[in-house]
Amino acid sequence: MEKIIIHGQKPLHGEVVVSGSKNAAVAIMPAALLANDIVILENVPDIADIKNLVQIMQEMDVKVEYLDQHTLRIDSRYMHNGCVDSELVCKMRGSYYFMGVLLGRFKHAQVAFPGGCDFGVRPIDLHVKGFEALGAEVNTKTLIEMKARELVGTNIFLDVASVGATINIMMAAVLAKGTTVIENAAKEPHVVDTASFLNSMGADVKGAGTDVIRIRGVQKLHGSEYAIIPDQIEAGTYMMASAVTGGDVTITNLIPRHMDSISAKLREIGVSVMERDESIRVVGSEHMKPTKIKTLPYPGFPTDMQPQMMVLLSMIPGTSMINESIYDSRFRYVEQLKRLGAKIDVEGHIAVIEGVDQLQGGEVQATDLRAGAAMVLAGLAAEGSTIISNVGYIDRGYEGMVDKLTKLGACIDRINDDDPGIHPAEDHAC
Repeated sequence: MEKIIIHGQKPLHGEVVVSGSKNAAVAIMPAALLANDIVILENVPDIADIKNLVQIMQEMDVKVEYLDQHTLRIDSRYMHNGCVDSELVCKMRGSYYFMGVLLGRFKHAQVAFPGGCDFGVRPIDLHVKGFEALGAEVNTKTLIEMKARELVGTNIFLDVASVGATINIMMAAVLAKGTTVIENAAKEPHVVDTASFLNSMGADVKGAGTDVIRIRGVQKLHGSEYAIIPDQIEAGTYMMASAVTGGDVTITNLIPRHMDSISAKLREIGVSVMERDESIRVVGSEHMKPTKIKTLPYPGFPTDMQPQMMVLLSMIPGTSMINESIYDSRFRYVEQLKRLGAKIDVEGHIAVIEGVDQLQGGEVQATDLRAGAAMVLAGLAAEGSTIISNVGYIDRGYEGMVDKLTKLGACIDRINDDDPGIHPAEDHAC
């Protein structure tokens, strides 16, 4: 096991390139199996979740090879059934996309329950509702087992604008008979990107990015070459890194429109945010003011940026508030941040933050993917040294985070868990 050690209070400067979107890639890779053909995917992030997906697909008799670090060739012509037996399915939330894909292609699917970060109850009932509406019989006693004589398009209203359910139903419906209409659909960028990819293979999906998506079923999909969009949350994390360190960082290879809610809040706080065609420059400020935030589905403030924003608000004089409206237990990381001197009170879905003059280095752990990123940001801002454990969470969604931050001037490194003689209070020189 490894840890990350950070010696803080070094303003970040320079340019950082955003990798491909994790949330888009974990949907698009399974979606490639709908084609029964060869698919080339570009701008694939080099992260642990993608490597797990590659292994799962290889165990399904899919030929997957890297053409380079960020380009995958996926050949699914040798698949013969809709079963996913890999234990890796239980380690990542995005594995549930195999449900819609296998049901769509084979009209039957058998998939283990998905895993991923623990934010409390994260049911798949909306997915099941959609599959059943299309004509599938679903059994969820031990595994997720589905079968259908044929899938037939219908109108499906989602009680909640669920990203996973929207994408899963969309993927099952592209090969269904007739037209499927998804109402109250999620609008996130990776929903749009998945729809664009499906269309590149010959699907007929319209309305992605709005709350009504129409899918006219086709008989067959074909191979495609497709580039995945940049990662909205990675970009936002580096925007926050510049803000918490009082730095001057330009984040490139992003889509500024995807960052609107994050940019707006940073500007409201007093941070300078300057947009260009495919980049954003963020300059920290000594004069920031507290604010209130409520996480919402896109285009609202993303729940995946809530922990990173919490770090910044914990350093701003005055009282700030975060209302987490998406997940029940997403504040579990707060106890770790309090170890570094943050003053945060949580009651239900509300966190009240009293800004402190200075965070202090210490030992913390990543409790989930985005909480891990927040611990890194806190370590960058804190006085002294910070050691972060459970960094495997961070590897699930951030490509080369330590290297990227090092190039921006951070004093950060990965160390072995059993490395003797390292203590967070020590004053190491970079």
